[in-house]
Amino acid sequence: MLGNFIVAFIFGLFIGSFLNSIVFRIEAISSVVKLPKGASPFSNRSFCPSCGHMLSWLDLVPVLSILFLNRKCRYCKDKISSQYLLAEVLTGLLFGFIFLFYGNIVFTYFLFLISFFLIILFIYDLKHFILPDSILIPAILIALGYVYIFNYSMLFNYVFSGLGVSAFFLAIFLISRGKWIGFGDVKLGLLIGLLIGFPNVLVSIFFSFLVGAIVGLTLIVLKKKKLKSAVPFGPFLIFGIYFSLFFGEYLVNWYLNLIL
Repeated sequence: MLGNFIVAFIFGLFIGSFLNSIVFRIEAISSVVKLPKGASPFSNRSFCPSCGHMLSWLDLVPVLSILFLNRKCRYCKDKISSQYLLAEVLTGLLFGFIFLFYGNIVFTYFLFLISFFLIILFIYDLKHFILPDSILIPAILIALGYVYIFNYSMLFNYVFSGLGVSAFFLAIFLISRGKWIGFGDVKLGLLIGLLIGFPNVLVSIFFSFLVGAIVGLTLIVLKKKKLKSAVPFGPFLIFGIYFSLFFGEYLVNWYLNLIL
């Protein structure tokens, strides 16, 4: 079992490294970041986002290259963002735990695939307060396709859950006029329901709001944010997805046993 975790962890490290490059390319295409002179977001080769120098394979070994280079570019010596290291390690851990938690190999590989999109959404929303449709819409279609093909008997449950969460977020969006959550969160709500279904989706939403409130209050206490400061909600919703995937069934059963 430990061997399987290690293999999935290493696989996740490489996926995390690849996802970092995808995030940067989306930023460049969207003009969120400025590319170095002569660099192209459509390049097949990875390059330094500061100087544009093409990176060799020695610069692309997940975690080890960043640590060996002391978090600096080999060529221009500019500092490498902590995002790259954290994304690689967290993706590795996530893949490892997915492999441990689920015996159904089809669902495991589906989660690997959908995590590709969720991690990009997590990073992008955390940095830019945007959930790009180019990532969100394909993820919704893949989730819907998986339920239709492999879990058709629960199709109504998952679709109804997705529409219910999306409608709930839409009400918050309209009431607050977009100040409390963005419209991207409304579309993310559909994905949440399609991935989790009822009743586990309740666990996901509850813990998303709970963790979001705790983090928000902590930032205010530490004077990192003000009461009216905007905080991206997408990362908390994505955290809630994984929390429910790993622990939702146990919590629902515990609660039902408690009240019955």
